Amino acid sequence: MTKQPESRSPVTLSPQDADTLATIERFNDAFNRHDVDAIMALMTEDVVFENTSPGPDGERHEGQASVRSAWETFFAASPNAHFEAEELFACGDRAVVRWRYSWGDGHIRGVDVFRAPDGKVAEKLSYVKG
Repeated sequence: MTKQPESRSPVTLSPQDADTLATIERFNDAFNRHDVDAIMALMTEDVVFENTSPGPDGERHEGQASVRSAWETFFAASPNAHFEAEELFACGDRAVVRWRYSWGDGHIRGVDVFRAPDGKVAEKLSYVKG
């Protein structure tokens, strides 16, 4: 006998959850366009970005100027960069994205933990498998 999947009741998002998800989706779209100006417009002045490299802890960037420089360097070194969100969920101003990042001849998978109050990313903490 085949077990049928359990039915789940629809999830109702709070307005803050919906706003956070929309902010992260706009961020992901800008990332895939390699649009640093659009990415930075979605980040607070005191944004914190923790990269996945170098291992083991990654590099921490604080503030618009440092984070902008990190993105410019990243896209210059990875012109074929593409990010695919495999799963995205939010609770309040926090969000988690499980992703697959590919660059042409390879890929890695990981997770980003975001804090996005008031429609702007204040923190993006990145973690990678392996």
